[in-house]
Amino acid sequence: MQHTCSMCGTVYDFVWKEGTPLPKNFPFCSARCKSADLAKWLNEEYAITTPLPDAILSDTERELLAELGIDFDDEGS
Repeated sequence: MQHTCSMCGTVYDFVWKEGTPLPKNFPFCSARCKSADLAKWLNEEYAITTPLPDAILSDTERELLAELGIDFDDEGS
């Protein structure tokens, strides 16, 4: 099966059998691309910008967010 690396766009052969672990670099073509993606997360180049809907947060999670001074949007509730 052909798969496209989600980091560099390289098309590579994806070999996997059901019931076995995924390849260690999946969904990337190499350890280099996997590390580059992690670096983007760590350098805050990627961000999740959609507010968390209030309905899925527990009371404890709401309290923790408030303690951290994080204001979240209640539009989802």
